[in-house]
Amino acid sequence: MAQIRVVPIFEDDSDDYEQLFNAEALSPGNDMIVDSEDLLHDAEAEKDDGDIAIINPEDEPVFMADDFEGMKDLVLPLLPEQPPVLEDKVHTWAIENWRDHPRRDHGPTFEAGGHPWRVLFFPNGNNVDYVSLYLEHAYPEGTPPDDFACCVQFGLVVWNPEAPGIYQYHTAHHRFTKEEGDWGFTRFVELRKLYTVPWDDSGRYLLGDNYTANITSYVRICKDETGVLWHNFNNYDSKKETGYVGLKNQGATCYLNSLIQSLYFTNAFRKAIYQIPTQDEETLQNSAYTLQRLFYQLQTSNTAVGTNELTKSFGWETRHIFEQQDVQELSRKLMERMEEKMKGTEAENVLPKLFCGKVRTYISCINVEYESRRVEDFWDIQLNVSGNKNLEESFKDYVQVEVMNGENQYFAGEQFALQDANKGVIFETFPEVLHLQLKRFQYDIDRDAMMKINDRYEFPETFDAAPYLSDDADKSEPWIYQLHGVLVHSGDLNAGHYYAFIKPNKEGWFYKYDDDKVTKATMREVLEDNFGGEFLLPNGSMAMRGKTKPIIRQMSAYMLVYIRQSRLDEVLLPVTRKDTPPHLQKKLDEEAALREMRKKEREEQHLYLGCKVITEDTYRAHGGTDLTSFDRANSEDEPAAPRFYRLLRKSTIGELTAKVGEDTNVDPKRIRLWAMVNRQNKTIRPDAPIPEMNTTVEDAYQRLGGSKSAELRLWAEVAEEVNIDGNAIWPATPSQTNGNAPKTDLIVLFLKWFDVESQSLSGAGHIYISREKKVEDLVPVILKKMGWTEKTQLRLFEEIKPNMIEPMKAKQSLKAAELQDGDIVCFQKADAKSSESDRESVTYLTNQLTLADNDDRSISSKSSSDKTSLSKSNLGLDRIDNAQQFYDFLVHRREVRFHPHPTRNANPESYQPFELILSNKHSYDQIAAKVGEHLKVDPTHLRFWTVNAANGNPKASVKRGQSQSLSTILNPPYSTFANNNQRPDALYFEVLDISLTELDTKKALRVIWLSDGMSKEEPFDILVPKNGTVEDLIAALIKKAQLDDEEKAGPIRVYETHSSKIHKNLTRESQVMGITEYVHVIAERIPEEDLESGSELIQAFHFQSEPSKSHGIPFRFKIIPGEVFSDTKKRLEKRTGMKGKNFEKIKFAIVKRSSYSKPTYLTDDSILDEMLTAEDDMLGLDHVDRSRVVRNGVDLFLK
Repeated sequence: MAQIRVVPIFEDDSDDYEQLFNAEALSPGNDMIVDSEDLLHDAEAEKDDGDIAIINPEDEPVFMADDFEGMKDLVLPLLPEQPPVLEDKVHTWAIENWRDHPRRDHGPTFEAGGHPWRVLFFPNGNNVDYVSLYLEHAYPEGTPPDDFACCVQFGLVVWNPEAPGIYQYHTAHHRFTKEEGDWGFTRFVELRKLYTVPWDDSGRYLLGDNYTANITSYVRICKDETGVLWHNFNNYDSKKETGYVGLKNQGATCYLNSLIQSLYFTNAFRKAIYQIPTQDEETLQNSAYTLQRLFYQLQTSNTAVGTNELTKSFGWETRHIFEQQDVQELSRKLMERMEEKMKGTEAENVLPKLFCGKVRTYISCINVEYESRRVEDFWDIQLNVSGNKNLEESFKDYVQVEVMNGENQYFAGEQFALQDANKGVIFETFPEVLHLQLKRFQYDIDRDAMMKINDRYEFPETFDAAPYLSDDADKSEPWIYQLHGVLVHSGDLNAGHYYAFIKPNKEGWFYKYDDDKVTKATMREVLEDNFGGEFLLPNGSMAMRGKTKPIIRQMSAYMLVYIRQSRLDEVLLPVTRKDTPPHLQKKLDEEAALREMRKKEREEQHLYLGCKVITEDTYRAHGGTDLTSFDRANSEDEPAAPRFYRLLRKSTIGELTAKVGEDTNVDPKRIRLWAMVNRQNKTIRPDAPIPEMNTTVEDAYQRLGGSKSAELRLWAEVAEEVNIDGNAIWPATPSQTNGNAPKTDLIVLFLKWFDVESQSLSGAGHIYISREKKVEDLVPVILKKMGWTEKTQLRLFEEIKPNMIEPMKAKQSLKAAELQDGDIVCFQKADAKSSESDRESVTYLTNQLTLADNDDRSISSKSSSDKTSLSKSNLGLDRIDNAQQFYDFLVHRREVRFHPHPTRNANPESYQPFELILSNKHSYDQIAAKVGEHLKVDPTHLRFWTVNAANGNPKASVKRGQSQSLSTILNPPYSTFANNNQRPDALYFEVLDISLTELDTKKALRVIWLSDGMSKEEPFDILVPKNGTVEDLIAALIKKAQLDDEEKAGPIRVYETHSSKIHKNLTRESQVMGITEYVHVIAERIPEEDLESGSELIQAFHFQSEPSKSHGIPFRFKIIPGEVFSDTKKRLEKRTGMKGKNFEKIKFAIVKRSSYSKPTYLTDDSILDEMLTAEDDMLGLDHVDRSRVVRNGVDLFLK
């Protein structure tokens, strides 16, 4: 028989097992041209052409295409998901003349799984040189039911009816939906192989002699048990499909998400968290409160919930969000913190009852009645994966008995001396919820690195823990545990992803919680897929990469959660809204309602237009340049900000006017609105009144406001005069004149008053005046408006733009001065000491003019309590007597908030934060003078620190220099790593004991003083003369820390550390200038045994697992020749100050500088000095780094 060429859907050297079986494509591939009339999906497109392999007859059984049962086994292989089969259907379409078919054709309709199907056929290719075949649903007009979803494994076979041994097939599986109604193969077979090139040596072609062919469809309808089989998750709604929601991933917080979901579905734990009283501490710094909020949102939200609040309450910064932490350690710290929060509440004993068991460590003599035992609490159990096949073997390994005999006999006290003994651990009781930590990550000596163990490790759905309990344990009820959760890690040591499988209820399904996505899961996904080890094919054989290398699963369980079966109802008790704290419900419901309102506002935003209106009140309160600051929001604290109105775009100007009148207690008939325009000089001034009250705000915005601003900006003018009907009488303006009205040259000017006495600027209303009038004609109008006497002399200035304030000439006409509508005239009372040139700008009028004045009310210096007002102490060293200078100050004014330095001030609580208004031009000394005046301290004793924008902590001290100004301090002219994230509106202040000048002669050092052995660390900031020595440093430390002098308490030694190892031993003569900022300075009393003559010292340091992971403070330790290490450990316990369980957990090792990563561990019988082979050998203390969870000096769960 001729060799048959068949094309499989996958190749045997795939890089990944999932790719090995995942034949379907989620979207059309690059090699597919989509037909213009329909969107077709190409299952082959996701594979490169190189994925197609030639299978010889020897490799698999040879079938004839008309042997449908045999071909079905070939075309429909077992799938890795192993979904249940609902129905198999085989249908053959006989094609009489291939060449007569149109470009696009359909085969006959057949039914499978209750749905109609057909073959979509492109005999000459879908814009490629290949035959294109697809399977598609055959619902009329291509409109299946909206909920149509069908999981189908299918194969299409094209074969020669005259020679059934010649055929081509492809197979795929796909989830058919309304959106994806077709799936198949754009490049099924090359066109030239149809009837141009013989298929094999027989000389036959794929088509028959008369271009006949058969297309057989093999369709297998698969049961979708989970609802997500082969789902593409477009528009997937977890809440709708499962009733549960996931957690958003902040960056690398999937490990946290899996742990939180596990704890959330431990219902008794959730209920206990709700019982923590937080109503008096509703702050996002309280981790108990943020955990309550998170649990309540998981309980009530319809979408995935964020964990930002929780991580912020932990004290994490942005960088910690992208660091994967140890889940076991995180779990323990969280439990400890919540247990503390529950003390004194009704939930006080819930956590120990749920999660805490007891384990006994014992040494029992074999031949005499003597036993040493210690009972400890445990919150989780760490089980070895390496060397064990399953959970049962790990437990047996955990409780196995070690026989102590021979040289390793146990010393049973003076009475029994050395005895043979059994040593081991046994459990006295297990908790209701059992957390099992699988040790998937261990140090590999051969590779000299931490590695993930991917060995196959099986765990059951239920197991009996009774065999691992002591004989005297309470076994009155079964100790059978049921699987509740599987936390999974996918990837390797350096990169990976975490997710969890959890069974929320006593009965029912497991669900997969993968960050923000929740799906139903089968038991195969929960168990088999997470055992690790080699991938197994559906037929039970091992999947191979190439011919010899098996494919290893990258996902495996690292934490298991079991619940005692007899306690399931208590642990998984229902938690309802009634169990949640009322204050929590109220707060979150209010926040949810606010979010919904804002969402609605965003959705309807296109229907509304914002309008900002300057009124008389807001202008009077304005103390800056222009008529207002449109960036400010109007409130009681911001009376100068324009009033804001949010109106439908179809609302009229009349409706807006009515709202303005209502807010300002003015009859709307007396109000008209002017459109504001942006002038070329960057100012915003009124341009012209809006004449028609029926004009919509949208039209006014488009015609007058333009699109340069997001809102319509207006000025509300109030008429002084009204007619009999109460309608306003407006002064004519050029824009209002027409053929029936007389022409006018009146212009509207705005007035501002600079009050020299109060050092303030405020709006003083507006006036109409003829452009033909002179500048001096403004004076009587201003005096009348202000209620001042006729003898008051004024100085006038035009505010052209913020940085251009020009004095006005008295005899110049307004027209010559180029004044127009909306211009601003600033006035101040003339000083008797003014120069003659100044006097020329001030006009004292004896003949007052009668001008239209819209506001004859007296405006006093107290017209607005909110106007910008700066006392002399806030302005600088000199009083400002000139409006021009004041405007210059306004341009450079800056409001700065000062905070007391939290650690460098002697009594930081005695100082309160405060705000000062300063100028960008102020020098360091001027800033210090203002702050010193506020604090009532000597300004020469003030030092300032910039503020870190990310966390609000002090960043760096400010250098005092002649070129320094407030502007360069808060906004450095150059950007570096050191200053690119500092706040531009705040500084910390430090009150020094000495002046800055004297401080410049000192070197600041932070010295860590060790006391109580080495268990207590106290940091001290001290100042030492720059030309001083370590002798001076010690003297300063004794004074600062109030220590006993060296003659009385013993000598002190000082050394530098770097990376938690001793860097340098400092002599008394060492210069302090040689101490860099990159090292830590440690000081301690020299132990008495180190003072003995001839003492040999070894450097000792702390590390965790690997010597490169050093931590803590290193120290020097005396070596006693010939001393067994059991005695050395007693001296080490006294030296370090570590006692009890903490000290017992330490493993000691010799670490060579040349090979840090391979420590030599010591036993009690070792002799330290005999183990040392080089002068620079060090003593390593291997134990857990308890400081890992400290962030910036703050415990991860401190709040």
